Amino acid sequence: MAEESLADSLQVSRNSLREAFRLLAHERLINHELHRGVFVRRLDRDDVLQVYTARIFIEVAAVANCPAGAAELRAALAAVEQAELLAREGRWMEVATCNLAFHQSLVDSVGSRRVSEVMRQLLAEVRLAFHSMADSRNFLEPYIPRNRQIVQLLSDGEAEQAATLMRAYLTDSREQLYEALGLR
Repeated sequence: MAEESLADSLQVSRNSLREAFRLLAHERLINHELHRGVFVRRLDRDDVLQVYTARIFIEVAAVANCPAGAAELRAALAAVEQAELLAREGRWMEVATCNLAFHQSLVDSVGSRRVSEVMRQLLAEVRLAFHSMADSRNFLEPYIPRNRQIVQLLSDGEAEQAATLMRAYLTDSREQLYEALGLR
């Protein structure tokens, strides 16, 4: 669709549309190809590796340092409970949203706006991968009880054990994502 037509259909100016594309490109969600247009990114194997390397580095440290009484831990638990409900209803794209909220909440417990922003950008790229999957249920379902287990360990003051579990979880998730996206 031509830029002018898209701007008209969205009832925004072409400048606003270009700014939106600029921001989406900055967040690595779209690619702009000169004289061809704008395209939603598809993650390749190296993209997945890079995203998960950063996630492991950030999330394992966040979990290892998450205080048992952190407000963000209550938000993580709420995301798990909502995911459990949505899974019973078969609403898997919404389960994906809850899963990402779970991870974001744990990283937010660090108390750093910058670390939280980096995590939001990484999770936006993960969301791209979720939208490319043929079977999101098969991918997401095993992680719901693991999310609950991590929250329980953190609530019990077992941050190191939760961090070990998170490292294994993210390693498993990366490998499963390679498979789901045909990137073996």
